[in-house]
Amino acid sequence: MLTKRIIACLDVNAGRVVKGVQFEELRDAGDPAELAAAHSGAGADEVVLLDISATRENRATLADTVSRTAQQLFVPFTVGGGIRSLEDAIVVFEAGADKISINSAALADPLLITRIAERYGSQAVIVAIDAKRINGEARFEAYVSGGRNRTGLDAVTWAKQAEDRGAGEILLTSMDRDGTGAGFDCELTRTCSEALHIPVIASGGGGNTQSFVDVFQNGKADAALAASIFHFGLHCLGNLKQELQRAGIPVRWPC
Repeated sequence: MLTKRIIACLDVNAGRVVKGVQFEELRDAGDPAELAAAHSGAGADEVVLLDISATRENRATLADTVSRTAQQLFVPFTVGGGIRSLEDAIVVFEAGADKISINSAALADPLLITRIAERYGSQAVIVAIDAKRINGEARFEAYVSGGRNRTGLDAVTWAKQAEDRGAGEILLTSMDRDGTGAGFDCELTRTCSEALHIPVIASGGGGNTQSFVDVFQNGKADAALAASIFHFGLHCLGNLKQELQRAGIPVRWPC
């Protein structure tokens, strides 16, 4: 059985890691390079850095922040935010990223997924989808621009299209659960996982060990991403992995 991955996320705004609730009320969490090193040392299987204001501010990802963070890591490193073209992706890869994550730009130009995959391989292309329930039902709409704009597209349908274009993974964030610590949206993750042949990374709502157990067992996630519970010392990554092992969840060990 393939091991399940625990991924630490760094949401970066103006060069600092921040975290909010449902994409709002941002608070400072620290320096990205320092936090990346700490998470890696604690046992994170991967680190994701998302420049959350790049798209809204219509600018490229902060390459110096990416480079400084990459120098601290010996685990796979994904970078997203502000990547609108193959040229933008090249800059990020050259700054030290192992993978890139694209969201708004992929919806605006789905062929961008293919262009990057053809150059770097599908394993290096993650399509991020910010999804929100529609009227409390088991239907989910994809949002863009940091969760600010509706697309009218079904999130799972869009995930399938992204896979067909060459995406190697889907980073699926529940906007309803983001930053709440109320648990991942297992129904959203399971629906997407069952529809795809590529890994699905669950994001939004991780708050305790049981929430991770649930999203791996019931949500059928291949990986789970979290930020607040690691940044603010609410949970030790090493202890989380030990508890996952006790629950029968295969994880990489030792931390």
